[in-house]
Amino acid sequence: MSDPNPPHTPPDMPVLPGSDALPNGTHLGEYEILRVLGVGGFGIVYLATDHALQRQVAIKEYMPSSLAGRSGGAQVSLRSSGHAETYMIGLRSFVNEARLLARFDHPALVKVYRFWEQNGTAYMVMPFYEGLTLKDVRARLGRPPSEAWLRGVLGPVMAALDALHAEQVYHRDVSPDNILLLGPQGEGAPVLLDLGAARRVIGDKTQSLTAILKPSYAPIEQYADVQNLKQGPWTDLYALASVVYFCIAGQPPSPATSRTVHDELRPLRAVAQAVASTFGERYSQNFVDAVDWALAVRPGDRPQSVQAFAHALDHGRPASGYEVTEVMPRDSGDETRRITPLMAAAAAQAAPAGTPAPDVPPPMTPPPSRSAAAPAPRDAAARPQPAAPAAADSRD
Repeated sequence: MSDPNPPHTPPDMPVLPGSDALPNGTHLGEYEILRVLGVGGFGIVYLATDHALQRQVAIKEYMPSSLAGRSGGAQVSLRSSGHAETYMIGLRSFVNEARLLARFDHPALVKVYRFWEQNGTAYMVMPFYEGLTLKDVRARLGRPPSEAWLRGVLGPVMAALDALHAEQVYHRDVSPDNILLLGPQGEGAPVLLDLGAARRVIGDKTQSLTAILKPSYAPIEQYADVQNLKQGPWTDLYALASVVYFCIAGQPPSPATSRTVHDELRPLRAVAQAVASTFGERYSQNFVDAVDWALAVRPGDRPQSVQAFAHALDHGRPASGYEVTEVMPRDSGDETRRITPLMAAAAAQAAPAGTPAPDVPPPMTPPPSRSAAAPAPRDAAARPQPAAPAAADSRD
């Protein structure tokens, strides 16, 4: 699937500012670049035509702007020879992520059709999604969504995370702007976007964690690589619980780094009571307690698996030290399948684009469109323009 002859380190050459994107009309094999969908600090996403299969796709190009760029042609050049090692480590991570995602075929996980290396960089081809991010949908809604609506989003996303975790893979970048709701108005099923692997390894090498992590969604273990703060399923569950907190409270939790010093986070149970008084929207005790459980600062104090979290959402938090795991027999594909009542409902939610999630709010006026040519925020670099065909994240 990838080029058997990977590129050497790009040359150290002068790079002209603003010239990093490939021009419209550029051909990459059977793909023709139509336009830029988004530009981020770690990559560029293009809308392209697949002439072989006669369909539109999104192509993500590895382009860490602080390390490399273009000097007029298609070839990528380093901004300094001192960046060579970091650039190549990020490139290998980008390719490994593409190879990893290509192994999965889950309706709620972004799909990679193909990847290869060319022009001193690498590319991955993905579906061309139409939809809105959860962040944009929450802004359009203007009020806390119902529990039924949230469960309609959570079910497929949790099933996607469970598929990753079964292969010892952790997303580590779950956030409202990394969950795409399909359909012109975001009325369809959710898709969890990319893993951001290259972004993390470059941040590790350059000690720029604050530039790559979303403080309100990243748990404390993502800030330090120490024995008693290992990352695992609980890492993604903290981020997912933070997403739910954001949807209900209208703002994300305070950063985990500040919570370790003095935790002033208002429990979701208290937030839910205020929401009930203000908006008349009520949430079950099991639901809010499960979210509060997953928001614990210490990794060991959170649910340790998707199954435990899903069980708590439906049936309440188990007694201390009790872990819920329901494992179904391996199927013909030899993949472990796990199920809980909430995750079983995901099958209905992970339907083709346009299938509404339960209790979906009616269409509202989209937020202002974001220009692809303008500098994009680092946490929303290549997000889809509202009510327009969308591509996966470009931050890598």
